[in-house]
Amino acid sequence: MAKTWTAFTKLSDKTAAEALGEAIEEIDPEPIGVGVFEIEDGSGTWEIGGYFLGKPNEVELALLAAAFNAAPFVISEVPDQDWVDKVRRELTPVEAGRFFVYGSHDADKIPEGAEPLLIEAAMAFGTGHHGTTLGCLRALDRLANEGMVGQNVADIGCGTAVLGMAAARIWPNPVIVSDIDEVAVEVAEANVRANNLTDKVICVEAAGFGHPDLAARAPFDLVFANILKQPLIDLAPDMAAHLAPGGYAILSGILIRQADEVVEAYAAQGVELVRRDEIGEWVTLTLRKPS
Repeated sequence: MAKTWTAFTKLSDKTAAEALGEAIEEIDPEPIGVGVFEIEDGSGTWEIGGYFLGKPNEVELALLAAAFNAAPFVISEVPDQDWVDKVRRELTPVEAGRFFVYGSHDADKIPEGAEPLLIEAAMAFGTGHHGTTLGCLRALDRLANEGMVGQNVADIGCGTAVLGMAAARIWPNPVIVSDIDEVAVEVAEANVRANNLTDKVICVEAAGFGHPDLAARAPFDLVFANILKQPLIDLAPDMAAHLAPGGYAILSGILIRQADEVVEAYAAQGVELVRRDEIGEWVTLTLRKPS
């Protein structure tokens, strides 16, 4: 197995960070992947990282850091591992109310009466282990226990589609799930097939609600959005527009210190907080559009 190296730095300017990410792609040896993303801690800091098959050129990276006024690159060797096998060993099943999220290696552990959701180790983003996904599943279970029957449900930023599949397991009508990332949509489709839900979960590639199929199905009586603080805030007007009167939104991907800002953004659109739940450092918000 080839050895992999990483090189990471930070910048406080988005434009410079994106330009540095492009510049990294030109060094020799060239990286096999480059990522540029904002650190969600409210600091306005951007992290730029490259992944290499072989040790990257430290001199070139130092020159790039100086040219873009970035912090020095931190270069690390990634230990050889079979990551799928590692995930399979370490990801134990998750129970969230009636839902049981598991890998095929734990198929013999499904409790009687549970709603099983199969997520393979190779597609482990959004397994239910993270506080955000777990919080959303618990919120869904609680709404169902309170008597809600979702007739028209969407999951925006679906990842593995575990939330959409959970709703499709317990309610009669097809659920639509979307993600801005093409690979995430492919993962969602694979998980939907693995759970025999191809007739119950529709997967589309979209930014927010920006897809004809989402527009055609609106308004929704429940929308999941387990993404990040700023995208959630940006989504607030569209969320309000796409929720039916009396409809619910379950939001997560929010740190505790960020929750009030998200609640205020939705309150400004007339979508009111019903419940706030915390798991570790993460918050899940259940909101409702007045009838």
